[in-house]
Amino acid sequence: MPASYTEADYENSVIQLFQEMDYQYVYGPNIERDFQSPLYDEVLEEYLVRLNKTLPDNAIKDALHKLRNFENGTLAQKNEVFMDYLQNGVPVRFFVNGEERSSIAYLVDYKHPENNSFIVANQWTFIENSNKRPDVILFLNGLPVVLIELKSPSREETDASEAYLQLRNYMLEIPSMFIYNAICVMSDHLTSKAGTITSGEDRFMEWKTKDGSYENTQYAQFDTFFEGMFQKERLLDIIKNFICFSNDGINKIKILAGYHQYFAVKKAIESTKKATVTDGKGGVFWHTQGSGKSLSMVFYAHLLQEALDSPTIVVLTDRNDLDDQLFGQFQKCKEFLRQTPVQAESRENLKKLISERKANGIIFTTMQKFEESHEPLSERRNLIVMADEAHRGQYGLTERIKFTKNEAGEEIAKRVIGTARIIRNSLPNATYIGFTGTPISKEDRNTREVFGDYIDIYDMTQAVEDGATRPVYYESRVVKLKLDETTLRLIDTEYDIMANNADPDVIEKSKRELGQMEAVLGNENTINSLVNDILDHYENYREDLLTGKAMIVAYSRPIAMKIYKRILELRPAWTEKVGVVMTGSNKDPEEWHEIIGNKAHKEEMAVKFKDNNSPFKIAIVVDMWLTGFDVPSLATMYVYKPMSGHNLMQAIARVNRVFKDKEGGLVVDYVGIASALKQAMNDYTVRDKKNYGDTDIAKVAYPKFQEKLSVCRDLFYGYDYSKFMKGTDLERAKCISGAVNFIVDIKKDVQKEAFLKESYLLKQALSLCSSLVGEDERFEAAFFESVRVLVNRLGNQGQGKKISLPEMNARINELLKQSIKSDGVINLFSDVHEEFSLFDPKFLEEISKMKEKNLALELLKKLIAEQVQLYRRTNVVKSEKFSEIIQRTMNSYLNGMLTNEEVIQELLSLAKQISDAKKEGQQLGLTADELAFYDALTKPEAIKDFYENDELIAITKELADALRKNQTIDWQKRESARSKMRMIIKRLLKKHKYPPEGMEDAVKTVMIQCELWTDNVMVA
Repeated sequence: MPASYTEADYENSVIQLFQEMDYQYVYGPNIERDFQSPLYDEVLEEYLVRLNKTLPDNAIKDALHKLRNFENGTLAQKNEVFMDYLQNGVPVRFFVNGEERSSIAYLVDYKHPENNSFIVANQWTFIENSNKRPDVILFLNGLPVVLIELKSPSREETDASEAYLQLRNYMLEIPSMFIYNAICVMSDHLTSKAGTITSGEDRFMEWKTKDGSYENTQYAQFDTFFEGMFQKERLLDIIKNFICFSNDGINKIKILAGYHQYFAVKKAIESTKKATVTDGKGGVFWHTQGSGKSLSMVFYAHLLQEALDSPTIVVLTDRNDLDDQLFGQFQKCKEFLRQTPVQAESRENLKKLISERKANGIIFTTMQKFEESHEPLSERRNLIVMADEAHRGQYGLTERIKFTKNEAGEEIAKRVIGTARIIRNSLPNATYIGFTGTPISKEDRNTREVFGDYIDIYDMTQAVEDGATRPVYYESRVVKLKLDETTLRLIDTEYDIMANNADPDVIEKSKRELGQMEAVLGNENTINSLVNDILDHYENYREDLLTGKAMIVAYSRPIAMKIYKRILELRPAWTEKVGVVMTGSNKDPEEWHEIIGNKAHKEEMAVKFKDNNSPFKIAIVVDMWLTGFDVPSLATMYVYKPMSGHNLMQAIARVNRVFKDKEGGLVVDYVGIASALKQAMNDYTVRDKKNYGDTDIAKVAYPKFQEKLSVCRDLFYGYDYSKFMKGTDLERAKCISGAVNFIVDIKKDVQKEAFLKESYLLKQALSLCSSLVGEDERFEAAFFESVRVLVNRLGNQGQGKKISLPEMNARINELLKQSIKSDGVINLFSDVHEEFSLFDPKFLEEISKMKEKNLALELLKKLIAEQVQLYRRTNVVKSEKFSEIIQRTMNSYLNGMLTNEEVIQELLSLAKQISDAKKEGQQLGLTADELAFYDALTKPEAIKDFYENDELIAITKELADALRKNQTIDWQKRESARSKMRMIIKRLLKKHKYPPEGMEDAVKTVMIQCELWTDNVMVA
């Protein structure tokens, strides 16, 4: 029986797996061929003829010539040409009876997988710059489209990362093999990942499902990976429809869809096909921010062309900057889409673009262009509307009444229709599909009514598990404000006076809202404290991380300018390092214009911020760049703006992008967004996807709406409001005034209170089912809503009436402006040493009692990992031990062997072990430095059988003393200093006859520890 499971054994397992998927197996050395050709020439020539039976020999020869001879260029450029050949065929020219003709020679029959050759080969030698033999190659019709590099599952010193380095080496040594590559794979049995020739290691992704289910995807088994990607039909589908190049003119990035994108797009296509022949509701595609939603939209648009016989696609966004960003992504992929997307300049232009064609076309537009008129743009059925960020407030279905004044100064009531209704009216026969990076809130029913239910959900938890995004961490650094006692008493007195004439809930709401007021957050002392703390935090903890990019989210435009000016007062040399990005206004102070700049300036700023090498490091923003703006290296966001719901989640997702070895993003909170974050996360981390179904609105909400509409009609019995339904704007306004007058009659006090309650319930019911309600009923409901709003407003203003919330805030605000003094910024852990924050018994007990066990677990894991990281700087042995315990504990948890509570207890126990380890040196009479050397000397368990403990302690002290005496100032720069240090150590150990015979590896551990100590202690 073999002693271990070797790389060769694993290779055989993978080959057997492919054979079970009906791939033909060939052993490289058994094939007679040209070792300098990366192609399986014999099979390629056979299948070119077989798949192109109508083409003459000279056409086949032309195709072969093009496949074997690529123009000069980079590997990525050549591969892009090949991928076009592979997906769409090779353009060929040939002669028939002396006449030149052109056609396409197809390399693959995508519609009939059984007509293709699928070969799995190993030990396939190829000679170019050197002689190389990749582990496994998949040949599709003789083309080496997949290269698989395997590593032994049983060798500790190697893993999948080693396989990635091997792949990169192959690209240098045998580049021609990769001209024909579609997918690269690296696997060590535990981890299997796929990527492309341009993918960094962080962009290689696992394929965690065979059927699109997200169940049990924490770790993907190797057979799930290979069977999920490489079943014959699946492989052909991926190659044809889910690999593209994104070109920005200079850089070519080859993109392979992740499993979540593949299955979601397939579901979206089926949902769309069904919607085109039913209700036009294609569904909602929710994939969390940063997980590749824009590219999923590209793959969807590409696949839709064939699935629906070339429809025209209208891509709808709600802001010009988002339109530009998404359009830019489609533009980069136009070769893959095989058509050039266009942007509509106006409503007329949009109508022209749609009417000029009967099929095909990808047209980008903003929602505002639909609001310019209510006339239909097109009656066509083969229109697909792709709405980005599908659940924003502009997608309303209901009517409302907006009061304005006409030229005569008379108040008129304008009927305002929800944007979603306008879009529906403009393109009545189109099919609608919504794409979003944030979930639809439980209260939002408009989105479901326009688009239908979820097609696919890929939430934050899943995205982080898969490595598609990075986790976002949270740090609270609350601004402490000190109000003087006199002012506090004045404010209390003012509230007491107003309490006689205001609703209690208005008073309470006023007090809550004042914490978010401009006067508080924009006070000079507060801004000074804020900026001082941001600079301290950034320069000490974030500036040298990755590329040093950070974002400050300001409460308002004036506050953004104050922060900017204060930073430059304190750091005058930072003129290129910090910038303000926000919309400008004609009313802005003149000095702002130069800082804010025009549209071109903002675009230039965006390019600079995305450039990792640019000196522009800190962007101060208000609203711009908080959605749809991706800077992968951005790792820090300072939040000085209250946000909630999907706006908050969109904002913090700016820091969750994958970038090299970025562990995660950090959100630094200065305004107390913790509770809002927790509330928003309730929508995000629901893992049971089966519970997303809704109660049937036709059976529940619509009857409720009709009931409440009937009640409101009864309450207005005796009042004729027919002019509201059919009259002019002026007549409508007078009708509403009369209705208000009717219901506030002192004799109708009971009816008025009933109306306010019932009309509000009517509004709520309508929000659930407005797509089922006819126009007349919607308009009648709009009448009652207008009356309700005016009756409420009437009760809160005028002489002798109750004080309104804005009025109350204004009074208190004036007092606050005079009195705010900042007492600096509190860092919640500023008074706590690292040892105390982790090992204080009260602190640990508090964690163990937390109700949110997942949060407790993450908190403990993070704190302990930080401690281990500290150890790693000085004590290599103990850091390894503690790292292993953490990993083992977490693996047990992930594999279902431990509950949350058990993991927390394990980690608490580990915290105690770390604490005890710190005391161990004191018991031996050793300093922390000396204990690290002692641990290194005694790492092999058998060492203490050969030496007395006193002798080991003596060696330890001598070793530490020798290093201290021989410290060199340029240690890290000069190799000669390192060599001298190693020689001193070897002599000292040899003098003590260390190590015993057969334990030579022990010296290696001691040497590593000495280098660590010298790197981290002497230089410091």
